[in-house]
Amino acid sequence: MNLKISKLDLNSIKFKLWAYFIAFAVILLCLIWLLQISFLNLYYEEMKSNETSRIANQIKNSFAATDYDIDDLKSTISSMSMQNDLTIIVMDNSGNFIISTNSKDDMGPATQNFSGKYALDIAELNQKLAESKLGSVTKRSFLKGHSHMLEFACYLNGNESTSTYTLFIFSPLQPVQSTINILRSQLVYITIISVLLSLALALYLANRISKPIKDITNSAAEMGKGNYNVKFQGGHYSEITELADTLTTAESELEKTDMYQKDLIANVSHDLRTPLTMIKSYAEMIRDLSGDNPPKRNAHLNVIIEETDRLNSLVNDMLNLSRMQSRKIVLEKAPFDFGKAAEAILSSYDILTENDGYHIEFNCDSSTFMVNGDEAKIKQVMSNLINNAVKYCGEDKKIIVDVNRVGKKVRFAVTDHGKGIAPDEVTHVWERYYKSSTHHVRPTDGSGLGLSIVKEILNLHKADFDVTSEVGKGSTFWFQLPTIRTKK
Repeated sequence: MNLKISKLDLNSIKFKLWAYFIAFAVILLCLIWLLQISFLNLYYEEMKSNETSRIANQIKNSFAATDYDIDDLKSTISSMSMQNDLTIIVMDNSGNFIISTNSKDDMGPATQNFSGKYALDIAELNQKLAESKLGSVTKRSFLKGHSHMLEFACYLNGNESTSTYTLFIFSPLQPVQSTINILRSQLVYITIISVLLSLALALYLANRISKPIKDITNSAAEMGKGNYNVKFQGGHYSEITELADTLTTAESELEKTDMYQKDLIANVSHDLRTPLTMIKSYAEMIRDLSGDNPPKRNAHLNVIIEETDRLNSLVNDMLNLSRMQSRKIVLEKAPFDFGKAAEAILSSYDILTENDGYHIEFNCDSSTFMVNGDEAKIKQVMSNLINNAVKYCGEDKKIIVDVNRVGKKVRFAVTDHGKGIAPDEVTHVWERYYKSSTHHVRPTDGSGLGLSIVKEILNLHKADFDVTSEVGKGSTFWFQLPTIRTKK
């Protein structure tokens, strides 16, 4: 039995999202551990130092006031001590305790009360304070049987020679270690929960994003095989939905292109088969029947020549269209009179007016329209548009050709009163061998590439062109080129 083992794709969205989420969680947790455990002591001691300096300044300001009341000061200092977990002692210059928040210290001469746990520290601080030029000292110590202690001393109203009182503040730092132990215990659980949540969220989002993309990929693979009935479903994100909509549109266009390609092959096969069949048939007739009859032989040969010319015209049109689409044709641009070019083209259609009852109306401003372009190619465009109108002009056989100025450009427009083109088919009339649903049969004369050639020539000239049509009322094909100034 063969077991299919799916290979882990390190470049997949699912894996990378999972990896990014886990990496983000790990980095975030490392920062938390680093800040809360390694630097907590530093932050806590710095905070305590600033807090002690702030309280010391408040007490100094209170003693500096001329109308202070010692009882009120004792009450205020006692409140500060309780709120901030401090031991605050104020001694006069004779060594007597004036204020003390340490319950073991009795008010009186310091020599009688140095048996307290701060006695040695007070003596050491007094010595350092006397040596200091700043008027205050701060130190950290470790008392035997106790945790770390932050100690502060300063003169309250002057320097060593003038001050009446000395302030001592003792701030224990023992809560830090217990806090660290609590945080460490909590962070273990936070780390486990965070990693699991990150993993679950990463897998959820990865599946939510990658699943619609996989579905779109599978649908695209089916479309690549020629199955145009697949559907592209978007996901929960705008970008994926837009991708699905774009591929749906592409699928529709590919289906139409495939249909046009089949029509192209069918039409080209038909257009090639018809003259070849005619040529073969009349050649056999000459061989078998009219070889010795000059009038019939000449008539049959004329048919062969006409069909050969038609076949040659078709091949030339296909070759020219291919060359234009591959940009292998170089335009021979030069200034020419656009109005006169249109008039020259229309003069060649007089025979249709005389023999077939067509009525071609030509409207052109009397002013001169000078443009810069390949005159021969532009005339071919005009001729192809008029030929197209002749094929589909309707029962009235009326065609209107307008040449007029539109801003700084000159427009050539051909209007017919035929069956028109459906709105959803207008944009496709420029395709090779495109056959509108309103045009039931494509005429047999011509190569069927006229509008495609028009499109390519106008694109080479970077000209504006379009078609407006209404079913049952006719169509108007137009293009326009920028005019140029001529030297007088």
